[in-house]
Amino acid sequence: MKMYGIKNCDTIKKARKFLNAHNIKFEFIDFRDQPLDESTLQSFVNTLGWDSLINKRSTTYRNLTDTQKHNITLELTLKNPTLIKRPVLVTGASIRVGFSEKSYSDLI
Repeated sequence: MKMYGIKNCDTIKKARKFLNAHNIKFEFIDFRDQPLDESTLQSFVNTLGWDSLINKRSTTYRNLTDTQKHNITLELTLKNPTLIKRPVLVTGASIRVGFSEKSYSDLI
């Protein structure tokens, strides 16, 4: 299991705390320390779609031009990984985005 995000993100902290409290092993990958490669990001997009993957409430998103907001690309997202909603949790063939205890309860 792999969790992608940014270590100082509050939602990441909650998700990590939940997984650790339930002794669920995972590898944490910080976008800033280990940038995503294009194929990994493409797999997220293929599974989730841009609408689910992009955090439209982020400062990074709000600072994009209207043209960029309507034309999110792999290149733009790779350059600005904080556009990605966090965390992205990859469990085998499943990819989920965001965190809530309810949504993670099936991992226990």
